[in-house]
Amino acid sequence: MIQITPQMLIYVANAPVDCRKGIDGLMSCCQHLLSKDPFSGILFLFRNRSLTCLKVLVYDGQGFWLCTKRLSKGKFSWWPKVENDTCGIVLEADELQTLLWNGNPTQADFSERWKRIPV
Repeated sequence: MIQITPQMLIYVANAPVDCRKGIDGLMSCCQHLLSKDPFSGILFLFRNRSLTCLKVLVYDGQGFWLCTKRLSKGKFSWWPKVENDTCGIVLEADELQTLLWNGNPTQADFSERWKRIPV
């Protein structure tokens, strides 16, 4: 089970990927398209061209988790807009959960952001 915590770095790839790709193919996208290390613990979120399928890839220290959500009808209503297709954006954990439930994170009303307390 993947536990999404507020401390996680969640990276959303803007460019669509072929959702037939498995772990190795998406790892390659992380390295070559996004210039990120897939073994870093970053949670990567990918989409297909038609916005009907999302894939989550994350390394938990022992191995990779690959999760897929494919809508039975309709499309995901929101996806971040970035000028360069080879880059992505960082989402907060609450924004990711809203997106996975086909909501718009930019219009959702969230509680105050989690803040690190200095030690």
